[in-house]
Amino acid sequence: MNLLLIVLILFAYLLGSLSAAIITCKLMSLPDPRRFGSNNPGATNVYEFAGKKAAVFTLFGDALKGLIPVLIGLYLGVDKLTLSLIAFAAFMGHLYPIFFKFEGGKGVATAFGVFIALNWKVALVVLLTWLVIAKLFKLSSLAALVTALFTPLYFYLLDGSIEFTLLSILLSILLIYRHKSNILKIIEGTET
Repeated sequence: MNLLLIVLILFAYLLGSLSAAIITCKLMSLPDPRRFGSNNPGATNVYEFAGKKAAVFTLFGDALKGLIPVLIGLYLGVDKLTLSLIAFAAFMGHLYPIFFKFEGGKGVATAFGVFIALNWKVALVVLLTWLVIAKLFKLSSLAALVTALFTPLYFYLLDGSIEFTLLSILLSILLIYRHKSNILKIIEGTET
């Protein structure tokens, strides 16, 4: 591994480790999102107890964590495998942040930020899928799960890159795993 790759991966992980939900709530004098609602430091939980404004800041902050390091990699002209490693590092930073005792969110917005940087067409179809499922079923978690299942197919069909398709499979598996409590609630009919 060369030094640039190590620096980019470390930067992506550290940026991913910044929790937009916790930072937003602190700046807005709101309670820690890990102590309310679903205890998840993500936009949906912030919306449920703090409202739309805080949720929007959280959503954009989490998406930027995935977008920025991948855009830097693109600017520097790194190959697709390196971009995939950078994207994965940012995503893992969100899921397991070093700054917050490795207790992170579920990764939906950060993955979306990654997808925007990798292929805007895929990101657009991902967003449309999420919006349709969320509108039909009124469940953000179900929309995230269905979208995660389809994202690798979208990368395969719209991008054709084996590196990005494999990355999307890995991110989707982790995202679904992080939603395991939501899956149980959906099955039980108790998901809000």
